[in-house]
Amino acid sequence: MARAGLTAERLVRAGAELADEVGFGQVTVSALARRFDVKAASLYSHLKNSQGLKTGIALLALEELADRAADALAGRAGKDALQAFANVYRDYAREHPGRYEAARFRLDPEAAAASAGGRHAQMTRAILRGYDLAEPDQTHAVRLLGSVFHGYVSLESAGGFSHSAPDSQESWTRILDALDALLRNWPTP
Repeated sequence: MARAGLTAERLVRAGAELADEVGFGQVTVSALARRFDVKAASLYSHLKNSQGLKTGIALLALEELADRAADALAGRAGKDALQAFANVYRDYAREHPGRYEAARFRLDPEAAAASAGGRHAQMTRAILRGYDLAEPDQTHAVRLLGSVFHGYVSLESAGGFSHSAPDSQESWTRILDALDALLRNWPTP
């Protein structure tokens, strides 16, 4: 019998909170059961296993990020859209480090297809339409932006920029300016 008040959605949300507190890699059904002061076995009526829990957290994180990005991009184009989009990822990683890590969790093809991951790609391509890039350059640019955003955010969150001047915000601003300039003057082979 399911414990009153426990649902798959509530458990995934609690798992996401736990990920932000202790790190996504530390989230397990057992750890979640301790949070609710129940036996792990009682959660299996709502969750398949730890992999299912992590998939749920990843899907939640992708959805939250996509919603924030869509809100930030509304009415923006060009450099303004690029900066808004990049800042959503950086801000989300700062506010929700475990969920941000979860957004990078490898999903099975079916879960990936049903996730908000497609929305992220569509928004990135919408930004790039303002730079007039055709294929395959647009795909190269999507990969470049994702690599730069994720790489910078990961290094920053690990403390990689805290030991020297200038401030990491100044570098972030300069990097976004450089990306805008590169996209406006995309090299042709």
